[in-house]
Amino acid sequence: MKTLHKSVLIWFSPQEMYDLVVGVEHYPEFLPWCDHAQVKEQHTDGVTAEIGLSLSGIKQSFTTRNLHQPGASVHLKLVRGPFSNLQGHWKFLPVGDGSQRACKVELDLSYGFSSVVLANLVGPIFDRIANSLVEAFVKRAEHVYR
Repeated sequence: MKTLHKSVLIWFSPQEMYDLVVGVEHYPEFLPWCDHAQVKEQHTDGVTAEIGLSLSGIKQSFTTRNLHQPGASVHLKLVRGPFSNLQGHWKFLPVGDGSQRACKVELDLSYGFSSVVLANLVGPIFDRIANSLVEAFVKRAEHVYR
């Protein structure tokens, strides 16, 4: 299983960054590897969502159950897909006393694949995706909020 921790300080509010992460239906607009994304089910505490990966001729999709803590965090856990395990936790932390339009964004992600073949085929692609996720959301924030 692989784990990843990324964090960045940015000049956008925790609520703005939270809104981008929970806006699943917009992922294909700014994540080049995402060929579809949709909310499958709404829950009182979050959503179940499906994300489609398409990169280098490989197509896969996965479904996660996402628990939302409005303006503060999103925790995702695998429902189904090519992974043996997929868990992630986004945190959106105010900087200082919270009066500034700034926050620290953190992403902790752990994942493994259900077979050696998938690990060899999809693993390197997903590694690149995972390593670029935070940067992709920062660029999206610059596009949407400036």
